[in-house]
Amino acid sequence: MTTTNTHRANQLRPVQFSRLPKRGVLLGLSLAQLVTLAIGLLAFTTAVYMGGGILFGLTSPIWATSLVLSFVPIGGRKIIEWVPIAVRWMWRSIGGQLWFRADVVRPRPAGTLALPGDAAALREWVDPETGAAMIQDPHAQTLTAVVNITHPAFVLLDSGEQERRVAGWGRVLATACRSGRIARVQISERTVPSSGSGLAEWWARHGIDDDTWPAVTYTELIERAGPAGERHATTISLALDLRAAARQVRVAGGGMKGAASVLRQEMTTFTTALRAADLTPTEWLTPGEVAVALRSAYDPAAAPALERHGDIGRSLATAGPVAVTESWDRLRTDSAHHAVLWISEWPRSQVFPGFLSPLLLTSGIQRTFTLICTPVRADVAARDIRRKKVGLLSDAAQRAKIGQIEDAARTAEYNDVIQQESDLTAGHGVLRYTGLVAVSAPSTHELDAAVAAIEQAAVQAACETRRLVGQQAQSFTAAALPLCRTI
Repeated sequence: MTTTNTHRANQLRPVQFSRLPKRGVLLGLSLAQLVTLAIGLLAFTTAVYMGGGILFGLTSPIWATSLVLSFVPIGGRKIIEWVPIAVRWMWRSIGGQLWFRADVVRPRPAGTLALPGDAAALREWVDPETGAAMIQDPHAQTLTAVVNITHPAFVLLDSGEQERRVAGWGRVLATACRSGRIARVQISERTVPSSGSGLAEWWARHGIDDDTWPAVTYTELIERAGPAGERHATTISLALDLRAAARQVRVAGGGMKGAASVLRQEMTTFTTALRAADLTPTEWLTPGEVAVALRSAYDPAAAPALERHGDIGRSLATAGPVAVTESWDRLRTDSAHHAVLWISEWPRSQVFPGFLSPLLLTSGIQRTFTLICTPVRADVAARDIRRKKVGLLSDAAQRAKIGQIEDAARTAEYNDVIQQESDLTAGHGVLRYTGLVAVSAPSTHELDAAVAAIEQAAVQAACETRRLVGQQAQSFTAAALPLCRTI
């Protein structure tokens, strides 16, 4: 290989994300829009052919309302798309589902997690061989394990090393796609208050505590200055699809024992792929470590004490919040207010790996960035790509018949589908990504300021964020808890 070719191989290559599909059922209109327009059109034609001017005036509220609901946008959505969200919110409000208070007198059933909402059905299973905590979701039929990841600062590496690590991470995701039994992979990067445990451990190993004035002063400084900083923690959660792995589970003995055995195989394969990508996985999290992660998400003020004192807060039966109150665009838990942002648009132009650094390196804000990756089987992905191609070409033909001009956005979406088909043919895996950012603060004023800072950081990262409304509680469990939950 020549020097020029070697230099090009070591260069960091830009990447481009596919656009969020916005194609409707017909002519870019969603099913809800078509139904609403059909009702309005039926009222309009009935008035014209049967009643003339008088009936036309009487039915005008119907067809006028259908036009407004179908085409007038609010907050990036048509009004008709807000109707299901608003109805569900009202139903939950009437049913008293917007608040949660822990019953401290009556104990919870053994093996269940003390979480509010639909997460209350989650169950705990301890793997007897690895000691890892496996969280079962009986509704979604998944079994999840969590592992901590340590890695060097990506932005400080040279371009050749960055390119090599990007390729290694691509092989990790390809491993999850080839299995066919992985339901989801969740990558969570969160900022937590530093407890000073690192300083305390160093002093315990290397210091000389001889009750002299310097030793006493140094010990007091460590105890007081420790919680003043913050650190970054990264976890990866692996969710086994119990439906897809039903045959393997039966072969392994059936029940939770068989499911744990199959998940343990996936954990071994995934850990090997992580090490090949120069990522350092620790031991899979035990029930006590998962409990600390859950408690720290709902009660950030207690996080430094939980980390500093390793013998408290280690029970999943009491790791949930004491109180939760959900409002339209935020959530209140034990010691903090929270808001969840959805990354609705990834960069539309080509960007280099590491483009999220403005968002991930924002200091002074307690937040959790979560990327949920859903692997798609090759046959399912191929059918989905063919369906998208047929739909886009049909829409283009319909627009041509009625004289509409093809715009650049639809052309770009078609090119994205062609690129996905090319990548799938080349043997790459297909994943669906969902990006969420959970922001926490002690007060509502500080929360609004933190959300504004995160939104600005997302703009610098060429991403578009939208604050989720009407579903903050469910969004928080997906964004802040490493349990591979979905919205």
